[in-house]
Amino acid sequence: MTQTDNDARLTLDRFFAITRRGSTIGREVRGGVTTFFAMAYIVLLNPLILGASADITGAKLDPAQITTATALSAAVMTILMGLVGNAPLALAAGLGVNGIVAFQMAPTMTWAQAFGLVVLEGVCIVLMAVSGIRERIMNAIPMPLKTAITVGIGLYIALVGLVSAGFVTRVPDSAGTVVPVRLGATGHLSGWPIVVFCLGLLLMVVLVARKVPGALLISIAVMTVVAVVLHDGFHVGGWGRTDPSLPDQVLSAPDLGLFGHVSLFGGFVSAGPVAATVFLFTLVLSGFFDAMGTITSVSAEAGLVRDGKVPGLGRILFVDGAGALFGGLSGSSPNTVFLESAAGVGEGARTGFASVVTGGLFAVTLLFTPLTTVVPAQAAAPALVVIGGMMMAQCRGIPWQDSDYTIPVFLTAAVIPFTYSITNGVGAGLISYVLIKTCTGRWREAGWLLTVLALLFTVYFAIDGIEALLR
Repeated sequence: MTQTDNDARLTLDRFFAITRRGSTIGREVRGGVTTFFAMAYIVLLNPLILGASADITGAKLDPAQITTATALSAAVMTILMGLVGNAPLALAAGLGVNGIVAFQMAPTMTWAQAFGLVVLEGVCIVLMAVSGIRERIMNAIPMPLKTAITVGIGLYIALVGLVSAGFVTRVPDSAGTVVPVRLGATGHLSGWPIVVFCLGLLLMVVLVARKVPGALLISIAVMTVVAVVLHDGFHVGGWGRTDPSLPDQVLSAPDLGLFGHVSLFGGFVSAGPVAATVFLFTLVLSGFFDAMGTITSVSAEAGLVRDGKVPGLGRILFVDGAGALFGGLSGSSPNTVFLESAAGVGEGARTGFASVVTGGLFAVTLLFTPLTTVVPAQAAAPALVVIGGMMMAQCRGIPWQDSDYTIPVFLTAAVIPFTYSITNGVGAGLISYVLIKTCTGRWREAGWLLTVLALLFTVYFAIDGIEALLR
């Protein structure tokens, strides 16, 4: 090793406190690579989710542009987390939160307006992080309701995965049946695309159970190869929006067509001030509460928590908020800390150098976006189902025996997937919780902040009736 190499290693060690945290550069590199492979599926899944919806004008996003935006934002924000937060935490477009953007916000406004609200979300989270308000709001909402939101989002993204793959389909209104959804396209499973989905789901379940690093990505890659063989070799059709056919080229220049296309306040005009405010609140709620739990749990697993506190938490929260803001600017939806960062921690990552490695690998993927257009929904959707199942595990922390929470928690978790709306679920849970506290003479326990939020959600649910009365 030359003196220059030795000086570089010492500089890295001092900057990231690698030795002081009981790690080595080799462990950090290994941990960063592991985290990348554990969460690289987001580059494939985010275009699947955002590309499945149209905005109020009927326009759909270009999958190649979404892929570029997803990889770019993950690269920039994960590297920033490493350099500023010095934590082994990787960021990317948040699953569940991107569902709000795609399926709830976009149909009521343009894509530029939806991403404008995402930018505003990031601004709100940054301001909350630097002012300390974030902790106050977090303390106002009972933990069981926070957990119920996570559970509901898990059910929601699992349903999105099942529908995207064609495993579950909507029964047409003209069919004369009271069953809203059914198995397959006709009430039965048929066709090779469904076989690919089922085999992919089983493979993913086994790999996750065996704790194989990169289990989701491995399954997606294997089943994509199977799908390409079926499509190109045996001319199997019926794949939906994305036919698994090999592209003409592997490398291409990143398509930054979505970057900077935002309208900050246009959503308040298109969707209405009440609905837009509720959307913004839901984005903020989902974004920073999920991140708070992930930051705490991954930091604890890495042994970084001291006296119940995460070192540099203020900087970490700032970068997390900036991730939401940059996600809106890039067109990738809000970026947040990924729980898959725990995979890298399990491989020895303890500092932000691992995040720099992870972000660098995301930057490399910007050159290989044509490969992502090969992946059909049937190969990628199992990841949504598996991740949804993992999020359901949070149920164990819910006090089901407490009557104050039983119904609010149930309504939150159930209404989200049943109505395809995270906003509706959050509103139903908060309203019922405040109502129970008020009707049992304990309204002070709910607090003024939750009461105000419950009233806002009441207006949101009744907005059509209120508008009719005012006409």
